[in-house]
Amino acid sequence: MRLFVLLASLSMFLLASTCNTDSHASSPELKQLEGTWLHAHEEDQGDVRVYRPNTYAFPPSRGRTGFQFDHNGLFTQLDIAPTDGLEGRKGQWKAESNSLIRISLDDKKEPDYKLEIVSLEKGVLKVRRVE
Repeated sequence: MRLFVLLASLSMFLLASTCNTDSHASSPELKQLEGTWLHAHEEDQGDVRVYRPNTYAFPPSRGRTGFQFDHNGLFTQLDIAPTDGLEGRKGQWKAESNSLIRISLDDKKEPDYKLEIVSLEKGVLKVRRVE
């Protein structure tokens, strides 16, 4: 009987540890983050930066930075490349809450940082960078 209880407890533990407690895009709000976002700097308001999907019809600009959120926690920061195109820097993202995202870049050229989601509505993402 003790062996049965032990095995049942172990099974429950293993089952619980394999359940999806993923903090990436587990909430509907964060699911909207998935995709590629480019900086609409014309729309910035103070320290709040505005991003739109890469399919948006942006006005002409000398270049746009941005980022890509994948559902599995992979992240790509899009910076202006020396040739004026975009250069991707790989990393990971993790939700600390529905409004706070931690970004870690693999190259470690800069420290981890956080993005506070000010709002996320129909193709407009507003964030504030938090150190």
